Amino acid sequence: MIEDAVKNKAADRMRRLCSRREYCIADIRRKLAEILEGDMEAVREVIDSLVKDRYVDDMRYASAFARDKASISGWGSIKIRHALAAKGVERGIIDDALKEVDRGKADERLEKLMTAKYRSLKDDPQCRLKMLRFGLGRGYGYDEVSVVVEKLMRAYEEL
Repeated sequence: MIEDAVKNKAADRMRRLCSRREYCIADIRRKLAEILEGDMEAVREVIDSLVKDRYVDDMRYASAFARDKASISGWGSIKIRHALAAKGVERGIIDDALKEVDRGKADERLEKLMTAKYRSLKDDPQCRLKMLRFGLGRGYGYDEVSVVVEKLMRAYEEL
């Protein structure tokens, strides 16, 4: 059994961390399990306190993660969904977070990424395959990627 002083110190440390950036509950649970030497009851109490005081909120975390990965890193919804699921975020929360991503900007980002990639591959005999693989690896759906690839192939063939 962990002493209250140790739990309070761990809770204070987590509050400081959470006030600097967003964390999901799974991240905090992992950090607390290490600090509190695996006492899962103490971990649960601290997490409940952090959630109650709104230091930790999986929805807020997932929304920020999805927006950042879509706009800054150029990730598609599939890759974002898998990354959040790996973090232990619930499916419903992931769905809601992905709804907040601006589809127009995501589509523009995909086209920009694919155009840059096409320029480096346009003379490659496997250009279409490599382009598709690149877009899918970024986490976009096949339908989204194939439309952009076909558009780029047609546009540059006309030149």
